[in-house]
Amino acid sequence: MEIKDFILKEKARGDCFRLLSACFYQLQKEAFIQEEFFKNLAMVLKDIAPDAAAHVPAMEKAFLKYNEEELLVAYAKLFVGPNELLAPPYGSIYLDGERRVMGDSTMETIKMYEEAGLKMGDDFKEAPDHIAVELEFMYYLIFKEIEALEKSETDKALDFIKTQNLFQDQFLKKWVGLFCDKIKAGTDNEFYNSLAGCLSVFIEKAQAGDELPVALKASAV
Repeated sequence: MEIKDFILKEKARGDCFRLLSACFYQLQKEAFIQEEFFKNLAMVLKDIAPDAAAHVPAMEKAFLKYNEEELLVAYAKLFVGPNELLAPPYGSIYLDGERRVMGDSTMETIKMYEEAGLKMGDDFKEAPDHIAVELEFMYYLIFKEIEALEKSETDKALDFIKTQNLFQDQFLKKWVGLFCDKIKAGTDNEFYNSLAGCLSVFIEKAQAGDELPVALKASAV
């Protein structure tokens, strides 16, 4: 694979993380429809994780089936409250064994953000290990990797690839499957059930650097 082709594939992989992240905020139905959200998600997933892309038609069908209030009610019951969350969207709930937010794994997550050059804004209201935030972090890392590749900064690009793999292996892969299982067990909402299926497959398949170009492989040795 040539570098230019690898960059195109990485852009698609980054868009997968960005679009899936958007699904874990409160949905604005009209905006998703106008932006052809599901068409774009299916397109970028097709080459990165075809098994995940297979869930997108069911996501779209269910999304169009429910009105916005029904989607927001399902979202609140799963991820917000006020009662006990059916599927807490925070990594520490699953990783720290104490069912609490802002645990040790959250501090480790913050450290990785800071090492990558990011800082949580004072006005940011969500926990740093919220699923949407962690998916956005992966998008950021891929964006920085691509930026380095386009400047021929190979070593810097490889460092960002290593950080992606580390973050997926130490965090996302360890808790997203459990999180998606809780979504499926906690709701009969077809949109969120299909989203859980899509995300769990994607996280397992979307590893960085699986098809490094020869030039990058040589630099990685």
